[in-house]
Amino acid sequence: MSDTSNDELAGTEQPFVQHLMELRDRLVKAVIGVAVAAAALAIYPGPAELYDLLAAPLVAQLPAGATLIATSVISPFLVPLKILLMAAFLLALPVVLYQVWAFVAPGLYSHEKKLVLPLVVSSTLLFFMGVAFCYTFVFGQVFKFIQSFAPKSITAAPDIEAYLSFVLTMFIAFGMAFEVPIVVIVLARLNVVSIQKLKDFRSYFIVLAFIIAAIVTPPDVVSQLALALPMCVLYEVGIWAAQLFIKHTQAPDADDASRAS
Repeated sequence: MSDTSNDELAGTEQPFVQHLMELRDRLVKAVIGVAVAAAALAIYPGPAELYDLLAAPLVAQLPAGATLIATSVISPFLVPLKILLMAAFLLALPVVLYQVWAFVAPGLYSHEKKLVLPLVVSSTLLFFMGVAFCYTFVFGQVFKFIQSFAPKSITAAPDIEAYLSFVLTMFIAFGMAFEVPIVVIVLARLNVVSIQKLKDFRSYFIVLAFIIAAIVTPPDVVSQLALALPMCVLYEVGIWAAQLFIKHTQAPDADDASRAS
């Protein structure tokens, strides 16, 4: 009896240990990917140049001769280093996501793979699109709007750590806002809500989008509109994409499976 129980324990423990070892290997490969990206960015263009690139939209709107300042002794070292690590993670994100996918995929059915892989890829692309939209369009308009209200008796000299915090907040806000189609698709695909209910919720979502924009963005009309309007458009895109996605990721019927066998 004891031998049988030991065999059962051995049979269940071994796969668990193998999964842990595979998870460790995947994590190590993901970390190596980030480290390689960080080393490459440290060589070119370099941490300081990365921060200059990140600060370019603000610097372009500052008065002539004005620059950002560092109020902490170690800020000129730590802030560019944080930017370097953030940029390295984003650069290595495809490698990180591939490791996650390689760990999860063996345990999924074929129709589940059709569901998960497109969502992982599209959600990553949408997040990057949100960040790019924020950097290329929103920042310039917001900083121009803010500087237009600054009194001439005040010389703007933003702190580099405060600017980094602001940038990260805005990047996350716009990156997550661009994930609206993914949320809509998942809710519809898991039958949490129907397509018709999503369409009926359209007017409420518009109000919700403007409330979210008013909370997470600075108190200016430009950034609020720049966040709320894309969310409304992406909600419509999500409804359209959900209908196609549901059609192409249905699980095979039991009758079809029995006929195939």
